[in-house]
Amino acid sequence: MKVKTTTQDVVGPRRYRNGGKVLELADPVWLAAAERGLINQYVDTPSDNTFVIRETGREVLSLCSFAYLGLNTHPRVIEGAIDALQQTKSMGVGVGNTRVRHSLLGQLEEEFSDLFDAYVMTGVSCSALSAGILPLIASGHVAEGGRRVMVFDRFCHFSMAYMKPLCAEESLVFTCNHNDLDYLEHMCRKYPHVAYIADGAYSMGGDAALEGLLELQNRYGLFLYFDDSHSLSIVGKHGEGITRAYLPEMSPLTIIVASLNKGFGTSGGIAMVGERKILDFLQRQAGPVSWSQNMEIPVVGASLASVAIHRSPELEELQRKLQNNEELFDRIYPTRFAGNGLPVRIIEIGESLKAIDVAAALFERGYYNTAVFFPIVPRNEAGIRVMLRAPLTEKQISGFVDAAKDVLRTM
Repeated sequence: MKVKTTTQDVVGPRRYRNGGKVLELADPVWLAAAERGLINQYVDTPSDNTFVIRETGREVLSLCSFAYLGLNTHPRVIEGAIDALQQTKSMGVGVGNTRVRHSLLGQLEEEFSDLFDAYVMTGVSCSALSAGILPLIASGHVAEGGRRVMVFDRFCHFSMAYMKPLCAEESLVFTCNHNDLDYLEHMCRKYPHVAYIADGAYSMGGDAALEGLLELQNRYGLFLYFDDSHSLSIVGKHGEGITRAYLPEMSPLTIIVASLNKGFGTSGGIAMVGERKILDFLQRQAGPVSWSQNMEIPVVGASLASVAIHRSPELEELQRKLQNNEELFDRIYPTRFAGNGLPVRIIEIGESLKAIDVAAALFERGYYNTAVFFPIVPRNEAGIRVMLRAPLTEKQISGFVDAAKDVLRTM
């Protein structure tokens, strides 16, 4: 049922009346973002880099897209989706993955496994993979030694942090400061079996302390679980991501999950594991992975086409274009993540409502950015997230930086 809200329903700056009840809005910052047109927008996409706001017809440059290589609009990827539909005459088999998998999906999983030198399981989303796998790590079913004490990095993605209550039904759950290796070693000394849950490349910028984490794994048998969605495709010879590219081989004590919606350019998610028996177990037991929804045929076809691009010289060309844009931005607008080889930058603002004001002012000048604020980032650390992409031109990046500097100066 659609609930229609009129101006008469508003009874205060943070209250709405619905069916005689007054409902408190969760956060006035989100309301401010809505009032400035920064959320709930419907857009058309005439090009790699621009949005057209459907309600007004305004064209704006998108600096919030995580399609880092522009593969989401690549002709071969689009053709791959169409070809798969025409070949199979179906959206999917309509049966849970545990029982039946389309042969085209099996081909994709084999391609991924060969491309990334790991055993790869697909899922309808990266979130579904984490929802299925993390409780099994906590319960001790994925690695030897029994239950694992689960230590979540403070900045790990919400899709993983959201699973803390389910993990807590199986084992102890803790949260540590970002990249706090000293705390993690303390936990490894205190408990015989520990798992650390983190991002390889973080959605708000920065990356994991991989060297120190591998040292702890070698010394204490620490289980490492990474979400590497923000570096898949953009890092590594075959786009394997920052974590897999760093690892000499996939250990049975490491799992890497990643979304295919970002640099890879399609949809769904993958999990890389180090042993076939772990893959087989997860395909049977990782709840949300094996339920009634699996990767649809057009997505499988598009993903097969993207894999082919990942095997071609074009991947390196796209990665180089992205790196050039990162270097350009860092040169003309240095931030704390400058030079880290990843595409996320944060223009630090501080106060949440001021970040909304800055994003709104940039929007008025034709640039659509994401204002990030609590609980996305810690309190009083709000900012403007800039997502750099290979298709962006030097002129577009320079124009945005000039606009951002002017907005901040005038505010």
